[in-house]
Amino acid sequence: MNEYIFGGIIGALLGFFLFYSLSLSLLTKKKNKNKNNESCIQIQNECNKSFIVDNGDIQSNDIDVIVVGAGVAGAALAYTLGKDGRRVRVIERDLEEPDRIVGELLQPGGYLKLIELGLADCVEEIDAQKVLGYALFKDGKDTKLAYPLEKFHSDVAGRSFHNGRFIQRMREKAASLPNVRLEQGTVTSLLEENGIVKGVLYKANGEEQTAYAPLTIVCDGCFSNLRRSLCSPKVDVPSCFVGLILENCQLPYPNHGHVVLGDPSPILFYPISGTEIRCLVDVPGQKVPSISNGEMANYLKTVVAPQIPHELYDSFLAAIEKGSIRTMPNRSMPADPHPTPGALLMGDAFNMRHPLTGGGMTVALSDIVVLQNLIKPLRNLHDASALCKYLESFYTLRKPVASTINTLAGALYKVFCASSDQARKEMRQACFDYLSLGGVCSSGPVALLSGLNPRPLSLVCHFFAVAIYGVGRLLLPFPSPKRLWIGAKLISGASGIIFPIIKAEGVRQMFFPATVAAYYRAAPVKEERKKNVCL
Repeated sequence: MNEYIFGGIIGALLGFFLFYSLSLSLLTKKKNKNKNNESCIQIQNECNKSFIVDNGDIQSNDIDVIVVGAGVAGAALAYTLGKDGRRVRVIERDLEEPDRIVGELLQPGGYLKLIELGLADCVEEIDAQKVLGYALFKDGKDTKLAYPLEKFHSDVAGRSFHNGRFIQRMREKAASLPNVRLEQGTVTSLLEENGIVKGVLYKANGEEQTAYAPLTIVCDGCFSNLRRSLCSPKVDVPSCFVGLILENCQLPYPNHGHVVLGDPSPILFYPISGTEIRCLVDVPGQKVPSISNGEMANYLKTVVAPQIPHELYDSFLAAIEKGSIRTMPNRSMPADPHPTPGALLMGDAFNMRHPLTGGGMTVALSDIVVLQNLIKPLRNLHDASALCKYLESFYTLRKPVASTINTLAGALYKVFCASSDQARKEMRQACFDYLSLGGVCSSGPVALLSGLNPRPLSLVCHFFAVAIYGVGRLLLPFPSPKRLWIGAKLISGASGIIFPIIKAEGVRQMFFPATVAAYYRAAPVKEERKKNVCL
């Protein structure tokens, strides 16, 4: 089969380009129709504002939205909805400052979404560091990759910080709104009635309590215990991160993230304050060496330390000796929602990707912008069935951004991992050399990684350009039978990496969202009809 793969790929790419162009044309024709629908929805329905749940003597008509979780997604969502006039109740398991080793790098695309949501000041006063690009290291060579920021304001860049400080700033921002209430409690289940989610059951101060609202949005993170009610989770754990904090050292390239293409898998470095550098060592598989018996320290000293840049070596060893070693499983989960009246999933509870590229917060913030634009015209959230059908468009509208970042994260991780297979070795070297070429060969992939160019077709083109570049290197100066065979395996391996990820994301939603009916779904018009009846 290998001899047909290359032709099939080229044909597929041409097909993608053709249908993508057609879908853009179709989108343009539909825009005016959407605008007319939205203007119609903006009529406020004063006749049907109260929402009463028959649950004994419990009645609630003062909450529009319950948000479960106050992490990055939950806190940003609470502020966004509260700013738009919604009455929001946030229930978070622990309102103390979180202490995590991931969620510390916000890509420029995510920072732009932060600006759009009015949350840009949340990266101020937390000693956040500007990130201007990446540096790649492999076998003693390195290359610097800058974010393509020429068209943006000088303040636009990536940001890296302590995750907990960033979250606390967003919680404070949300709590500053009079119509947003943050409460500490553990949500144990969703309250359903006739298939409609009416609210949540939670424990606070040792007592079991209930909260009701017409819409419940679950943002309880990667360890969510509620997602099974709202989606079909297929969680994969390809590796674990081992986290350290390096002090008293300087990165080879200041204000850049550093990726060492190590053996067996990548090693990351980036600043999280003016004096601290986060190191994340990827360990493939779900089992890591034991920290308690010294196996982890030995692994870091003997396997990892010899591979890192010499500027960081002494501080790396000092961090190991200090003993503050943390671990975190890296989860990947495609979005596979069950549209449920009265409820919605967001953030890592809904969709995860390997954190190698630091794209998680960008996806979450982008999703919030999409949801805000969908809900903003609606003054009444009480018709759960109509609202659920309308919000199905959310799952399609989010796809180009989310799928591009998700696919790139999964594909890059597999390419960056070391392998004994010769074709995989060639693909890894081709990726490093392709990015080192400069011009569009570096700016294109970095624009995708940074969330500045969320175009799935561009991702596929660059990915296979790397594969073709690798084959070209193999066939020069003379295409021997062995090199031809390795080249065919390289193309086959590249296809085996990216196509399963694309399939899991959804080919149609990812590349041709404008052909999905939900893309054009108008907001419910019952509100306007009820308004006319009241008049």
